[in-house]
Amino acid sequence: MSGRIVRITMFKIPEVEKQQGLFEQYKILAKTQQKDGKPYILSMNAGPAMDDPRSQGVTVVSKTEFTSLDDMKYYEEECAAHKELKKFNQANQIAKPMTVYFAPQVVA
Repeated sequence: MSGRIVRITMFKIPEVEKQQGLFEQYKILAKTQQKDGKPYILSMNAGPAMDDPRSQGVTVVSKTEFTSLDDMKYYEEECAAHKELKKFNQANQIAKPMTVYFAPQVVA
């Protein structure tokens, strides 16, 4: 399967210190992510969710874009940089996030 894949990940992390630590992990991930010796993530954004009742307790949001579903699967299953981020989450007892991904059908 080919085509751009957008992955949205949402965390519920009440502690500001842990949120900041996660942002630092995303900075490291952005600098170190590689597949076949070169960067493969098209774009990555992470930041605090705006305070709004509709956020339902979500405090941190990440959006990552990939060239293909295969690249997204590599990110989830094999990427050493992403594994380090997951280790941080486990060490800090951060609950599993909600993650969704899709192939855009409308782009403006």
